[in-house]
Amino acid sequence: MAGREDGTRQRTAGAGVDADWAAELLDHLRPAGRDVHRVVTWLASAAHATVSLQDGTGRLLAGTRACPDESLAADITSGRIATAALEDRGRHLRLVRVDRVHPASPAVLAVTRDAPFDRRTSDIVTHTAQVLELLLAGHESTAAGHRLRRATADLRLAILQLLMVEDTVSARRVAAGLWPGLLDTDVACVYVVESDPGERDRLAEECLSVTGDRALVVRCPAMDGHVIVLTPRDAAGQELRSLVGRLPGVFLGGSARQSLARTATAYGQAVSALAVARFRPQQAAVYAERTRPERLMDPAALYGWTAHLLRPLDALPHHTRAELLATTRLGLEFTAVNTAKILGVSRNTVRARMDRVEALLRTDFTDLTVRATVHLAVNAQAAADQARADGDAGRVGTARLTDLLAGPALRAWAGDLLGRLEPDARNLRRTLRTWIAVGGNAERAAQTLGVHAQTVREHVRSAEPVLERQLLAAGSDLYEVVLAHLVAGDLDRPALHGTKRDHPDSPVHG
Repeated sequence: MAGREDGTRQRTAGAGVDADWAAELLDHLRPAGRDVHRVVTWLASAAHATVSLQDGTGRLLAGTRACPDESLAADITSGRIATAALEDRGRHLRLVRVDRVHPASPAVLAVTRDAPFDRRTSDIVTHTAQVLELLLAGHESTAAGHRLRRATADLRLAILQLLMVEDTVSARRVAAGLWPGLLDTDVACVYVVESDPGERDRLAEECLSVTGDRALVVRCPAMDGHVIVLTPRDAAGQELRSLVGRLPGVFLGGSARQSLARTATAYGQAVSALAVARFRPQQAAVYAERTRPERLMDPAALYGWTAHLLRPLDALPHHTRAELLATTRLGLEFTAVNTAKILGVSRNTVRARMDRVEALLRTDFTDLTVRATVHLAVNAQAAADQARADGDAGRVGTARLTDLLAGPALRAWAGDLLGRLEPDARNLRRTLRTWIAVGGNAERAAQTLGVHAQTVREHVRSAEPVLERQLLAAGSDLYEVVLAHLVAGDLDRPALHGTKRDHPDSPVHG
């Protein structure tokens, strides 16, 4: 009886010990503890051993690097055997196969200790191998999901970049495999949704959810807080507005409907509208909601002037011309670094293309009046091409910038826009005019005005909400304000095609 009681007591104690290590091992499967390295470290402690987990190539996945018998390890990774044990110079080694979902080759769990493997230690090793299989499967499935989502995101970005350089044929071909019918359209809208950068991934998923497979949703490669959405559907705008309305601190800017070849133009419009959205209580704005200066110009005169200004590019191969125009359109909106990210090229490539256009037009892009007028031309180019296709080429060779800016509707628009600045006693209009005239340089403007550079910056920043336009970041908003000053006669006409300033009685050679 005494012997049986002792045996029962020993079995009970052993069961308690087994329960302890089993409970500890199971703890590693809880959501907060799923870590392969921690499991291997735990096994080394529980088995009083040195433990390593290596893949089929010998790469260490976790633990302390060991040199198990190569032939045995090869037999395990090839699937010929599942486990192996050996004793070598007083060291006891146990090898166990750990199956993996991806890649297909298993890993090898190697456990080395001074003492022989008793039943308890063998059970610990076997069960630990099973737990490692579960953890590796989970991690590899998660990693595969991440890779798939990243590949899909990269593909969306590649499609957008093709559209940005007007390569609609290639963009449709790439999109057809994953999103059939998405780009089977002639026109589309571009929206830019802005949030805190830390919230962008969640925002992108929200945009995907509300638009489904009926829109191209891209994390902007240039602006960390932006999500770009291109969609042919009119309803998508309302869906995105509803989404933004539910999310504080999130803003939406939308473009007018544009042809796919003018995606870069649509993107610039959406970014411009986003600047307005920041001042709107509904946190959203669309480009067509405000009057644009080009809409107040005589279309024939605009197309003729545009064609003549950009004529030096006409001798280039079509794809080169389209590439230069697309890069210039974006390069006038954004920095070279951000333009490069949007197009998927190097910033040196962007600068080289911009320098080439600058040389062909024989002008100087550091002059804000030049940038504003060239920006007007490159954004009117697609409309000018369509006008030529329709047989209405405009007054090619005779249009003057002075005439283009002289219409009564345009003068009224400029007077209304700049007149908003008049009530401010700080004379914001004078500061803004001076700042533009010196290329947007606060220090040079301050010297001219006899004030501190910070005062100039504060005046320009104060003008932004009054004009509902972003000024300190170069782009469409700033160029509209520059055009307003040109229309009002507050600034000299820009030098284009190497000529001197365009005076009212001299023809524009651009």
